[in-house]
Amino acid sequence: MDHTDQVQRSERHQVILRAVEREQRSVHELAALTGASTISIRRDLGELADQGMLRRVRGGAAPLARRGTRYPFALRQDDQVETKRRLAAAAAALIGPGDSVVIDNGTTACAVAAALVGRGVTAMALSLHAAAALAGRPGNQVIVPGGPVEPDDLTLQGPGAAEAVRSMTFDVAVVGACAADPGTGLTVATWADAHVKRAVLDSARRVVLVATPEKFMRTAAHRFGALADLDTVITTSELPGDVVHLLRAAGVEVVLVEPES
Repeated sequence: MDHTDQVQRSERHQVILRAVEREQRSVHELAALTGASTISIRRDLGELADQGMLRRVRGGAAPLARRGTRYPFALRQDDQVETKRRLAAAAAALIGPGDSVVIDNGTTACAVAAALVGRGVTAMALSLHAAAALAGRPGNQVIVPGGPVEPDDLTLQGPGAAEAVRSMTFDVAVVGACAADPGTGLTVATWADAHVKRAVLDSARRVVLVATPEKFMRTAAHRFGALADLDTVITTSELPGDVVHLLRAAGVEVVLVEPES
């Protein structure tokens, strides 16, 4: 498979997962949405089902029963690349040389890590992806907490990671979330991830959530904080006005950037 085919396949998988996220879809509906053949769609559904991203049903696919399931890292990394770069640039502008910062796991946080290369910060990275990005050039002091490494997204989780976070005081925490529904708060798919993120909220002078707008329309299983625990939210101008109002009413600074066209 050449690079062009890989990109087309990744984009098609993203369309399929979004379409199936809330309701069952038939193979023919997904073929119409993607412009692909029904043969390609059936092959895609088999791959995505094997990865635990959806459930195969007769004639199509349905969403998984559990909430907060995360897509494979590579698939998320290829999604909204330019938008995440713009969000990351806005977050990096809040961090100066000499600052201590903790960088959460997730693809948007990894984009922030890449934007901080060579900036002279002391950074604790909560994923090996973020650590590699931060250490891409000399200049940063990069710390990785102890504990087990999750497959796929290379996240560092567990009591060791939470203890390492609590042993430091950070000027800025760059956090992500599976979901940030205003009524439910900040939630993620696993208890272990929520435990570490709670430690991050408790250990930082300023907490910055960097997230694409759809995160504010979702909920996941494990709550680690409320919107009022945040100091700043960086997202795009596509965020609905009522959510912006709720954030500002909670005392949160909202920074809106233009998304990719």
